Amino acid sequence: MSDDIKNGDAEELAGEFVLGTLTLEQRRALETRMAGDGALRAAVARWEARLLPLTGLAQPVEPSSGLWPRIAGSLAAQGPSPAPALPWWNRLGLWRGLAAAGFAAAVLAIGVGQFAPTQPASRYMVVLAAPGSLAPGWVLEGRDAGRLNLVPLRPTAVPAARSLQLWTKADGWSKPVSLGLVSPGKTVEVPLGSLPPLEPNQLFEITLEPAAGSPIGRPTGPILYIGRAVRL
Repeated sequence: MSDDIKNGDAEELAGEFVLGTLTLEQRRALETRMAGDGALRAAVARWEARLLPLTGLAQPVEPSSGLWPRIAGSLAAQGPSPAPALPWWNRLGLWRGLAAAGFAAAVLAIGVGQFAPTQPASRYMVVLAAPGSLAPGWVLEGRDAGRLNLVPLRPTAVPAARSLQLWTKADGWSKPVSLGLVSPGKTVEVPLGSLPPLEPNQLFEITLEPAAGSPIGRPTGPILYIGRAVRL
C-alpha cells in the first residue's frame, strides 16, 4: 500500500474516494485500509451522505453522442509518458481527467439543478484542486457567458484578517482578473461582468489575501486551489 494512502488524512482521502478522483490502484489500496480503519469508513459514509442527495436536484440530461467518446479519447491519449516540462497546472489532460472521472456526475447534478436551460448551451466545469495533493476543494460550473456557480466541496480554514479571492486568466490575457472574494463553505453565483465568454483551458485560482482582498490588482498570497476550464 502506498504511503500516501496508508498514512494520508482520512477525511481528505474519503472525499477523493467518493468523488472518484483516485486512480484504480489508489482506490484498491484505500479499500484495503478501510477494512481495518473505522474512522476512514465513517468519513466515507459522511461524504456519501453529503453528495448523494445532490443527484435528486437534477433533471435527467442526455449527454451528446460525442461526449463519452471524446472523454475516452482524451484519457487514452494521455497514456504513460515522461514528466512534462510544463507545470502540472498547465496540463489540460489532467483537468479533463478530473472532470471526466466519477466526480463529474455529482458536480453536474449541482449545476443542472440550479441552471436548467431550455435550450442546449455550452457547459464548462472547473475543478479547483489544492496544489500538491490535487485534492478537489471547489467546483466552478458555467452555462453562459455571464455567470458561474462556485460550489465548495470541503472546508477551507482562513486565518483571521485574511480572505479568499477568486481569479481567472485566459491564455491571451496579460494578467489575471479578480472575480471577487469568496466566503469559505458557501455556494455563490459569480458574475463575469464585462469579461469575454469562457474558453477552454481558462485558468482559475483561489488565493489567500488580506481581509479586503489584494491591494495591487493581482494575486499576492499563496495559491490554495487552482484549475482550468473544461468544456463538456
